[in-house]
Amino acid sequence: MKHKIDPKIDCVFKALLGAEDNRNLLVHFLNAIIGSDIAAPLTNVDILNPYNDKEFLEDKLSIVDVKAKDSDDNIYQIEIQLVSYANLPARILYYWADIYSQQLQQGESYYKLKPTYSIWLLAENLIKDDTDYIHTYKVRDNKGRTLNNHCGIWLLELQKFNSPQVENEQQRWVRFFKEGEQLTDETALPDWMTTNEMRQAMSTLKQFSDKERDYHAYQARQNYLREQICIQHERDEALIDKEAALADKEAALADKEAALADKEAALADKEAALRLIKEKDAELERLKALLAKNNLH
Repeated sequence: MKHKIDPKIDCVFKALLGAEDNRNLLVHFLNAIIGSDIAAPLTNVDILNPYNDKEFLEDKLSIVDVKAKDSDDNIYQIEIQLVSYANLPARILYYWADIYSQQLQQGESYYKLKPTYSIWLLAENLIKDDTDYIHTYKVRDNKGRTLNNHCGIWLLELQKFNSPQVENEQQRWVRFFKEGEQLTDETALPDWMTTNEMRQAMSTLKQFSDKERDYHAYQARQNYLREQICIQHERDEALIDKEAALADKEAALADKEAALADKEAALADKEAALRLIKEKDAELERLKALLAKNNLH
């Protein structure tokens, strides 16, 4: 291969899993990631938004996720996400809900709804308090009972996968998306990449590497995504700075209120001391008056 190709760049990702020529890779990927959670292994799917290199590479607003439907009309959505941010969980849930709700046309009944499964490959960690690389979300009650089987959301945090050995096909795909950019020699692949599916995936990377038009388009997409990541990070940093400034302002206000409270407490103490002095003076005057009265007698 002439150049390193990152399978996480959206045009490569979609060519890998969203191209008609790679439909078997999509089926293999779905079985590897969610096969244990569906009734039976998938044998075929229809790609709902197939990858078209000319349309995709010339349009910065191209749809970058992969959507497919199986023979039972169950829906699958796969998306790559290069940058994490605070509202990403809300976006993930919204995307699932949007795809699920789009199944019904006006006047149609709920019985037509089919399970909708969403898989997100995350280049940056989203869940900070957990070391697991895969997280599965379904609609359950507090006793673990599932409301129905229509919802499934899988998050794959690529950075968290650090196993030295690949033990199953799920781990093979995760490692490929994490380390694929480092695989530059398709004739000397590591042992974990020597399956038919991984060789086919490498041929897609090779196409972006060796064909000048595809490589220039890849570079353009990569630069565009880098710009978007920088913009997102700048927004995040600006939000952090804004929150820090607000926290400083609130702390200063709290200090001011505390100082005012101390001043009011000191004033209250002073007033209480003055009242005590006045009370003592009054008592002294009373005693003097009583003594004077006794002396008169």
